[in-house]
Amino acid sequence: MRKILITNDDGIEASGLRRLVDAVRDLGEIWIVAPDGERSTSSHAITLHGSIDIYPYDYGIEGVNAFTCSGTPGDCVRVGSLSVMPYKPDVVLSGVNNGYNTATDIQYSGTCGAAFEASFQGFIGIALSEGQGGVHEVTDKYLREIVKELIDKKLEFGEIWNVNFPNCSLSDFKEIRRDRKISKSMFFVDRYQKTASLDNGGARYVINGRYQEKAEEGTDIQALIDNSISISIVNNVGI
Repeated sequence: MRKILITNDDGIEASGLRRLVDAVRDLGEIWIVAPDGERSTSSHAITLHGSIDIYPYDYGIEGVNAFTCSGTPGDCVRVGSLSVMPYKPDVVLSGVNNGYNTATDIQYSGTCGAAFEASFQGFIGIALSEGQGGVHEVTDKYLREIVKELIDKKLEFGEIWNVNFPNCSLSDFKEIRRDRKISKSMFFVDRYQKTASLDNGGARYVINGRYQEKAEEGTDIQALIDNSISISIVNNVGI
């Protein structure tokens, strides 16, 4: 039976994780090692100094082996596959993330970081993300179908599958677009807003991004703008 390790960067209680588990539980033996809290934008960070705490977690689904991890999503994959599981996984599923992971945002993504760690360890890594608007219709209809399509498709070392589901209703959904290029654009043009002056000449800033819908044809972002699912192969920047 196929061995599936599932993680995320939104934490073990995230609804996207549970929807993923529900969608794929019949595709293999399910193991969950997920952060004990929010770890968004942790990228591919791992813990080298200090300890990582693992606790069993009652996920409430018979046959699902679940654990919380005090570390990053990358730690979850490393500790999960090398120590928690009694055997190596065949595939690592990361998500479903609350928010797109496209274009330049991929480099910051803990969701994608976990999938990259899977590739480095020799497993198939699939990152799964959706829009933040709370409309799950497209994701929930096509999630199992797409995972089943990709779950045994091996990639080169350092490559992952990156899947993004549009934040739209099924009535507005267009199509599944495979082989999308990674856009050089972005959904948010980041800037920082000063919120306070501090002692000794200091200043406090918070990020304040400006939303835009602008992308090249054939890219991941353009697929989502067009209410379509985007499937891409992403290479780690170091490969």
